[in-house]
Order: sequence, then structure tokens, then C-alpha cells
Amino acid sequence: VLSGSDTGIGHALAKYLDSLGFVVFAGVLNKDGPGAEELCRTCSQRLCVLQLDITNTTQVKEAYLTVSEKVQNAGLWAVVNNAGILGFPADGELLPMSTYRHCMEVNFFGAVEVSKTFLPLLRKSRGRLVNMSSMAGGIPLPRYAAYGASKAALSMFSGVMRQELSKWGIKVAAIHPSGFRTGIQGTAEQWDKQEKELMENLPADTRQAYGEEYLLGLRNYLLHLPSHCAPDLSPVLDAVLHALLARRPQGLYTPGKGAYIPLCIFCFFPLWFYDFF
Repeated sequence: VLSGSDTGIGHALAKYLDSLGFVVFAGVLNKDGPGAEELCRTCSQRLCVLQLDITNTTQVKEAYLTVSEKVQNAGLWAVVNNAGILGFPADGELLPMSTYRHCMEVNFFGAVEVSKTFLPLLRKSRGRLVNMSSMAGGIPLPRYAAYGASKAALSMFSGVMRQELSKWGIKVAAIHPSGFRTGIQGTAEQWDKQEKELMENLPADTRQAYGEEYLLGLRNYLLHLPSHCAPDLSPVLDAVLHALLARRPQGLYTPGKGAYIPLCIFCFFPLWFYDFF
């Protein structure tokens, strides 16, 4: 079972696993959307598209019933919690509370609910739980307070589950990719809406403290974000595959060029040096 298959990593992962012969239950936010249609058109008949908004308890339960009915005695080998949102990348003080809540709702609570719902099936198979976190969930990165906090919560959940579920032979892995070009960067319309909300909620003294030039520069940062991200998703796909199939999967994967460097600096150097870096 794979969530967030409409676009980006989830979409590529659904196609990749299907091409390798997996039976994939591809959860999508919109079953009638272009991402779901493309999966139906290009993948094998094994692939099953599920309507799965992970923040909707009813849809999560319905997905569980559909999967249980289809796998029956064959069992379910893995759940990959991939669905996630970025939120507007801006200083933590500037972000409205709605952005913090939305990030937690999707990136953390949604993944937890999917995990808890499907764990009985994983217990039967002694299978795998794979959570798509982020480099921002392991180290503090400026302008990612809301996104990073939600991914850090998911990473901690993964670590605790790895310890607690080991007695049933269930292996748990967290993936911390560096910057990759995916659908999570959103569309211009989505950013316009979030930027409008951000600007309208700013107190006058905060706006003055940051300055209009800096606030306008946030949009510029956003527009250039994809150019700093790798277009080739294969390192992430390979990491997930290893987490699914290895006899001894790693608890943490850091796919992406240089993804381990900031993590090493954060872990082994003084904090002032990391902050300077």
C-alpha cells in the first residue's frame, strides 16, 4: 500500500514497483485526477488505484477493507507512507498557524492513522512499514519550521515503531531524501493562495521588522527552489526498494547527493558551526 501516488515520488514509486512485479495499491488524493488516470493507463492490471485522502478517516478505513478483501490469505507485505505537503517555505514567525496545523495533519497524523489501521495486516506477514520523511525532519533548515517539525514527528514515530514492532518481526524504516524535484513544490495557484494568507495575517510590526523587500523575496526563493532539486528520483526509489526487500533494512536512509553531509555536521560538530554552515 502506497499513499500519495498522484504525483512526484509516490507516482514514480507506484510505476517502479509495478514494473518489478509487485501488487501495488496506489492511494491517490483524487481517483479521477490525471495522476490516477496515468497509473491506470501505463501500469499492469495488478495495480489497484485507491481513493485515499489520508486525513479522511472514512477513506482510510475503506482502503483497509478493500486491501484486506483483495489480499486475503496472501497477506500484505508493506505500507509506504509517502503522502505529504510542503507548506509555504517562510520563516517560522511569518507562517500562519493554519500552515503548521495542515502540515501536521497530512505529514504526521495522516501517516500515523494509515500505519495504525494497516498494522494488523503487517503483523500477519511480518512485513515492512516505510515512512517518507525528509532531510528537514532530521536537521533544522531555515524556512521549513512547519514542514520540518511535522517530518521530525514522523521520523520519531518511525524510530519508536521500529523498536516496538520488532517483537512481531515488522521492520520499520524512515527515508530522509535531500532535495528532489517532485510535485510537493506545488502549483503557482497554490502558492498565490498561501502567500495571500501569509501576508494578510502579518502584524504590522512583524512586517516592518522583516521589511517588504525580504517578504517579496520569499516568492523569488520559491520560484528558484526546483532548480536546486535533483530531477532524477532513482536514489529515492532504490532506497525504498532496499527498505522493502533487504533482509536487514536500515532504520534510516538518506538518498540524494550529499544528503548525509549536513546530517554529519549537525551530529558531530558544535551547533554554532552547523548554524553557520
